[in-house]
Amino acid sequence: MYRILREHGQAGERRRQAGHPANVKPELVATGPNHVWSWDVTRLRSHAKGVYFHLYVMLDIYSRKAICWRLALSENAVDAEEFIAAAIAANGGIRPTYIHADRGSAMTAGSVADLMTRLAITRSHSRPKTSNDNPYSEAQFRTLKYDPYFPEVFADLAHATEYVNAYLPHYNHAHRHSGIGWHTPASVHHGTAELIRDQRQLVLNAAYTANPERFARRPTAPTIPETVWINDPNAITRPPLPAHLRNN
Repeated sequence: MYRILREHGQAGERRRQAGHPANVKPELVATGPNHVWSWDVTRLRSHAKGVYFHLYVMLDIYSRKAICWRLALSENAVDAEEFIAAAIAANGGIRPTYIHADRGSAMTAGSVADLMTRLAITRSHSRPKTSNDNPYSEAQFRTLKYDPYFPEVFADLAHATEYVNAYLPHYNHAHRHSGIGWHTPASVHHGTAELIRDQRQLVLNAAYTANPERFARRPTAPTIPETVWINDPNAITRPPLPAHLRNN
């Protein structure tokens, strides 16, 4: 009987099944500061087993500047709302066009969505289990935690706050980032990087004129990328190989 049912396509579930909409790949482009911000939360270990301090950081993906940060004992929608409002205030009241985040409960909370709607900011979220959809925040946290002075554990919230409040201003104003032509995030965010690049080029020109034999070609100061993105919308997506070719 089951053989006959299978032949007629009647052996499977006949009731209507719940469907889930496809997760859309975020594609965001920034051609200057305050176009796209990205935020995330990372955990900092404490001496107490199972107790963590939650570090919120808002990042401008074009300049890489940490716009705002906050340490809390938990990750929740109330802190998230206050954090977004504080980030805009810290940026002189200037709001971005987009704010991108992962899909944590605080990030997808209805109250956070309502706040961003009132502020006329477009929300964007990573796809589930796709860390590459939030690369700038992930990279910034990696830079933080791989610093040689980063503590293994923090004694308490005050210790974590003291460290972060010293580190992130240094990251903004002293750390020279390879992705933005070895400028500091604050310089790119506030528009002084091009002048600094012109000054660097004058120094390189003088060095080349004085000792051209030391150079294989005329040196050029690194440029700042004109466009950055989360998932390049112009990238060519190649279709998957047919099954019979995948192992060849």
